[in-house]
Order: sequence, then structure tokens, then C-alpha cells
Amino acid sequence: MARKRLPKNEAPEGEGRQAAPRLSSRYTEKLINAAVEITDALPTGDDIAFMHSILCQIGLPRSVVKGERFERRSGSAILVVRAGEVFNGRDMMQQPIPYGPIPRLALSYMTTYAVRHRTAEIPFGDSVNEALRLLGIEKSGQSYRMFRKQVSALAACHLTLGFNAGGKARTFKGEPIKQFEAWLADAEGQRTLWPSMLTLGTDFYATLIEHPIPHDVRALWALRGSSLAMDVYLYLAARLWRIQGKPVRLFWHQLRDQFGQEYRGKDADKDFKKEFRPALLHAMTVYPAAKVDVIDGGVVLHPSASAVPYRPPQRLQ
Repeated sequence: MARKRLPKNEAPEGEGRQAAPRLSSRYTEKLINAAVEITDALPTGDDIAFMHSILCQIGLPRSVVKGERFERRSGSAILVVRAGEVFNGRDMMQQPIPYGPIPRLALSYMTTYAVRHRTAEIPFGDSVNEALRLLGIEKSGQSYRMFRKQVSALAACHLTLGFNAGGKARTFKGEPIKQFEAWLADAEGQRTLWPSMLTLGTDFYATLIEHPIPHDVRALWALRGSSLAMDVYLYLAARLWRIQGKPVRLFWHQLRDQFGQEYRGKDADKDFKKEFRPALLHAMTVYPAAKVDVIDGGVVLHPSASAVPYRPPQRLQ
């Protein structure tokens, strides 16, 4: 099994970065603390979160996307994200394509709330500080700005998913967020645009309720310095407990097709492996039950216990 040894020379993803991340010592410390907590106590109550199965297989962009269209493939499945617009009280404002950890944290919060409460209407608190707390993000000027930018982009975007099912090619078109209500600036300019209520798209909500993927939110919060590590964790949380019988071998080119299509050029595979291997180790650090071997040519996934003790969620009163 791959040893869960954390590299010493990595740092959190920054806006617009394309190269492999370098994680700070603070990130490593948080990851280790989370691993100890998760190992000592199984997730219960608010620790148990849910993510849409589609977003565990194919992740959103991890860095700035030039243009208004992004495409990612996973086997025969294709996800296309298109940028949209939001109304700021006066004009329709073009938004970028959402990227990075914040949209992933926001989606985790929204999908968890939807599954627990069986509702498509997701409250986001009465202030930006409350919203940041709900997402497990520490308050700072930078986190405030990125939260506003990324959640507005997420609220505006459109998703198109193509996949094979039952011998037929199917296309899913939808919006993860159908309606976006936000506070405007008050008379003294103290309130700026942040979400107060989001409504999930009808199809997105219906498919979420049908097949939610349970995960430990403590793990996702600890990994928020690396979008790739978050994606790998969610993939393992969705995949490992479903493996029956023989282990599954994945080659590096298959992993790059799924997680690293941004890497191009003569050293694409080498550059991807350099980033993927530590991301995998970080994901396994906060998923103690994960059984994954790193071998020559790729990885081997073994049948593993679920990241959380799964029970069908009951509607909260």
C-alpha cells in the first residue's frame, strides 16, 4: 500500500496557477491533525456530508480557465462547463467559469443540505462571515473576495454531461443552481453581493437525491489547499467501497485523462505524476480505510471500507 508520507515542499493552489502545487507547512499540519481526528473517531452527525456522484467522477476546473467553456473527460463520460451571468441589481454581469477549492466546498455544503433536508432551497446565512463558516473557510480579506467571485461564478454556470447508459448515448443539460438570491449593498454601502439563498436545478437535485455519495467533510476541509487532492479524495470515496472481488488497475495515462487533461507537451505524463502522487497520498491520509497501491505504470485500487459508515439519510425536522 502507498505510504502516507507527506511531502515537505508543497504549497496551496493559487489563482491562475497551472504548475504542480507546493504546500505550506501549515497545510501539512492541518492535514496531519485532521488525519489523527478522523482515525480516532468515525464521522458522525455533521461530519457526514454528501456530493453528487457526477462531481465525484469528473471535477470542476482547478485553475483559471481562459474563455467561457471548459471540458473534462472520464472514460466515455464528458463534462462541459459554460460560464453564465448574474444580475447585480442593475446589470447582467458576465461571470468566469468556477474553479478551485471554494466551488467544491460550496457544492459539498449545498448537496449535503439538500440530501439531509430533502429540499432544493439552500440557505447561505445572513452574512458573508456565516457563509464562510458553513464552508469551513477561515475569515480573511482574500477568502471573502474569492468566495464572492467563485460562488457567483458557480451560481451562473451551466453543465452539460454526456455519458453512455444502457447502450445509448445520453446528454444531461442542467444548472447546478437554478436560482440565486443575494444581498445588495445597503444605503451605507455595508452589504455587498453574497448569496443568501440558492436553489438547486431540478434535474441536478433529482439525480443528487437518487445517488448521493457520502464523504467525511473533515477530510474535504483539510484538503482545501489542493483542488486535485479534493478531487482524488471524492473519487476514492465514491469508487473504493463499490469494488467487488478483483482489484482495479489504472494506468497513468488513464489517470491523466481523468484528472490531468490540463497537462500537455512532451513531459505531460511526467508533470502529471509529479502532482498526482502527493495528491493521492494526501487524500489517503484523511481516508484511513483507503487501500491503494502505487505501482510501476499506475495504481491499483483495492476493495475498501466506505469513507463514512453509510446509512440512507433521513429527513431532518
